[in-house]
Amino acid sequence: MLNELHTVRLTINGKLFERQVEPRTLLSDFLRHDIGLTGTHVGCEHGVCGACTVLHDGQPVRSCLMFAVQAADQTITTVEGLTENLDELHPLQQAFWDSHGLQCGFCTPGFLMTLVAFLKSNPDPSEHQIRAAISGNLCRCTGYQNIVKAVQLAAERMQAEVA
Repeated sequence: MLNELHTVRLTINGKLFERQVEPRTLLSDFLRHDIGLTGTHVGCEHGVCGACTVLHDGQPVRSCLMFAVQAADQTITTVEGLTENLDELHPLQQAFWDSHGLQCGFCTPGFLMTLVAFLKSNPDPSEHQIRAAISGNLCRCTGYQNIVKAVQLAAERMQAEVA
């Protein structure tokens, strides 16, 4: 009975999806292979690198450490769901672009998902707080400085929109 399939219903980026999955199907694999959302990257498959970070009911989680069945009847947001309009970028995405906060881009979706949640709870972060927030995400290319600058820029812009 190890191959018994389970019905999983998830709201992903505002759309309801229902699929049959094996019990050990990882959420990252479900998103990439079953739903076709390849923005969630899989790096280490051990929860260390953060490339697979998605929002689970608004909180960042490592999708390589969670089974799809664990997320049943819940809400997942991936990097593809940061904006409703595909012709525009989320303010954090735009700040990454403007600040050169990405290079190869492999780690970027995980950083974005981590930082979107972080900025919701901390709209005016210090550099130290930003560095603490991204400490669970690994990047081999940028040296992190431009990522920190991007978060600072996004925070400024988002505060200006509210004011």
